[in-house]
Amino acid sequence: MSKRVIPIGCDHAGYALKEKIKEVFSAKGYEFEDFGCHSEDSIDYPDYAHPVADKVAANEGTLGILICGSGNGISMTANKHQEIRCALCWENEIAQLAREHNNANIISLPARFVTEEAALEMVETFLTTEFEGGRHQRRVDKIACAC
Repeated sequence: MSKRVIPIGCDHAGYALKEKIKEVFSAKGYEFEDFGCHSEDSIDYPDYAHPVADKVAANEGTLGILICGSGNGISMTANKHQEIRCALCWENEIAQLAREHNNANIISLPARFVTEEAALEMVETFLTTEFEGGRHQRRVDKIACAC
């Protein structure tokens, strides 16, 4: 297992799940850099998505975790960063394929639409699955905007 620090962030809807992920995976030896939020008080998800995306983009090989109610807003925000491939995942196979085929570097979880158990399984899969490369690398190379 990598000893890299995992950047993590959420909005108010994802706060409880973020805390559970940190608890469970810290017990497994993972370390986190928590960019917030730090309560269930209403906040704006971009304020937490951008710092996680910046951290992942600046540290090649780092994987990050973002959580909001639907998973959409926070992943849309992260994907504005050219080096980020944030995958919205709602079941384990999606998390696996996001890593294997898309070399996703941030997982986005929809806290209001997945169980805690499913979310923990997806995080485990995301953190332990390697990118397959090969034909997938050619496709990943075409994701970045040349504008």
